Amino acid sequence: MRDFEGKVALVTGGATGIGRAAALAFGRRGASVVIAGRRREEGEKALAALAEAGASGRFIATDVTDPAALDDLHRAIVADHGRLDLAFDNAGYQEPRAPVAEQDAALYDRVFDTNVRSVYLCLQHQIRIMAAQGGGAIVVNASVSGLRNPNPGLALYSASKAAVISLTRSAAMEAAEKGVRINAVAPGRVVTDMMLASKIMDMGAVAAGLPIRRMGQPEEVAEAVAWLASDAASFVVGHVLCTDGGFMAL
Repeated sequence: MRDFEGKVALVTGGATGIGRAAALAFGRRGASVVIAGRRREEGEKALAALAEAGASGRFIATDVTDPAALDDLHRAIVADHGRLDLAFDNAGYQEPRAPVAEQDAALYDRVFDTNVRSVYLCLQHQIRIMAAQGGGAIVVNASVSGLRNPNPGLALYSASKAAVISLTRSAAMEAAEKGVRINAVAPGRVVTDMMLASKIMDMGAVAAGLPIRRMGQPEEVAEAVAWLASDAASFVVGHVLCTDGGFMAL
């Protein structure tokens, strides 16, 4: 399937995990992919994977917590490509597990700057660019933790993802009439570096607690992202698609 042929796609946090899988999904469908991330070595590896898949791409070193860096990122995309058709606002950060009473304001800032403010600023840039060119599609990476918090000790992450969901829905209502569709995915138990860093000790027990009886893979979320960004989802606006193995149905 090459339905993204001739389109330009951006993936923030696109060098690893779900972001990398989404970048590959976009590339295989024909898009020219811009990967934004903090670590150049990982970015270059993601570009190599794109090339192996027969796709073209570029890595732009970007700290999404820096508003000036996000300005530069979107300016560079327009300068190089003249447009931006698809965006997956994926970059995120999950704090080390700790009770709220033991956390500090600096940690709050890091979580919310990465997970919420960066999405807010990306949406601003992307809506303006896409509206001016006549349309586009944006997908935001949320989490089932923003809908239901199953993880004591991760209150900041859960609160930030709830904010992301609300922000996505509000922005979707505003941008729809401009031809810009905005939706979100809400992954559940997906095997990524971030999930492994949360120190879930018994993966088997976690998987057994899901209706599907296994963990998810980044590629499975990426396919949902690609569908939401595609014309096949042309009537889907402001939706939060749970890619969670049935977790939210429990």
